[in-house]
Amino acid sequence: MGAAMRRIHVGNALSAFGLGFTVPYLYVYVAQVRELGAGTAGLVLAVFAVAALMVLPFAGRAIVRWGPLPVLLAALVTAAVGALSLGVASGALAVVLSAVALGAGQAVTQPALATMIVDCSAPGTRSRAFATQFFLQNLGLGVGGLIGGHLVDPSRAGSFTLLFAIEAAMFLLLVVVMGTIRIPRAPRVEGLPAGTAKGSWKQLLGNRAMVQLCVLSFVLFFACYGQFESGLSAYGVEAAGISTSALGMALAANTAVIVVAQFAVLKFVERRKRSRVIAAVGLIWAVAWGVAGYAGLGHGSQAMATAAFVSTYALFGLGEAMLAPTVAPLVADLAPAGMAGQYNSAFALVKQLALAVGPAVGGPMGASLHAAYIVTFLLFSLGISVLAIRLGRRLTPVQNQPSQARSRVVARGGVPKESLAA
Repeated sequence: MGAAMRRIHVGNALSAFGLGFTVPYLYVYVAQVRELGAGTAGLVLAVFAVAALMVLPFAGRAIVRWGPLPVLLAALVTAAVGALSLGVASGALAVVLSAVALGAGQAVTQPALATMIVDCSAPGTRSRAFATQFFLQNLGLGVGGLIGGHLVDPSRAGSFTLLFAIEAAMFLLLVVVMGTIRIPRAPRVEGLPAGTAKGSWKQLLGNRAMVQLCVLSFVLFFACYGQFESGLSAYGVEAAGISTSALGMALAANTAVIVVAQFAVLKFVERRKRSRVIAAVGLIWAVAWGVAGYAGLGHGSQAMATAAFVSTYALFGLGEAMLAPTVAPLVADLAPAGMAGQYNSAFALVKQLALAVGPAVGGPMGASLHAAYIVTFLLFSLGISVLAIRLGRRLTPVQNQPSQARSRVVARGGVPKESLAA
């Protein structure tokens, strides 16, 4: 791992650490501490998703045109301003505008950092780089949330202001760290169509493998991440009688599995075809939904239901650890030279869309239609396996399993070293 990659990983950890301070407490802050009500708090949470959906279609073009580092620095400053203003805002309009700045800035950092990882890694090390990123993100979120929970006091608005100030400081510290990075010039591949580097969405949509990966990614995030804090938690409380403390245990189990298993899973993943790894994740998550069905629809004791529900989150964590070194590197491998920013932005856009739709669909189902909820998302998980196998037929051998390459290749499409321009 070179110096640039180490700083990128430090940046990922700092960003996640800062978000962990505030995200779990945002609803309480807006609705109760600022006394703006549940409606405004819900609007603020929705604004984060809307702001991300608004800026991500343009983020890819910006990254392609100016490079990931300038875009990242601008996004971090925007996020820092949003976080700091959110901590001192007292009116509804000020809170919403602050949330727009924070949500937009934070959303753009994702494809920018991912593109920097692509530019600073080789095909043989890219899976490990993205696995490390995912590991540090979860660790940062967990540690930040834990410390933030001890600092916050709902009876004192100043304690929340402190949290948002710490988050803003993390973003600004990240600006300093990232400003010292020298990004290697990405290698070019001969024979690219004219205008490719302009970041054309038409060119991206013409890549059938990337389109299939986007569809698959939408289902992945919709059926898993989009259910964590909405449908699945509602199902656990209403159908399985899970207490809030047990729900916290389930979320902790999810993070613990990711942190403990990430690099052990990486060794398994690196030797296998990516499409088969994703298909295996679909099967693991289908089992997870089956276990969740037992927790809420079975006839066991409350202790058994709680254990099953916690196990569901742990199984989801195992699948997430398998996806981290698989899906994001595949996005990079499908991107032609100069287009990594565009492809990463498209991937982030699909992810954000799934995270917006997932709670809206899963929340009401998980709270009231218990059996239908389990069956629906069990089928979605099996659909992941089917889509992954179909995607595998579109991938080149190197794209599907980089370890098969006998020589170093460019991540954009698995082009042999001999075809690189000088």
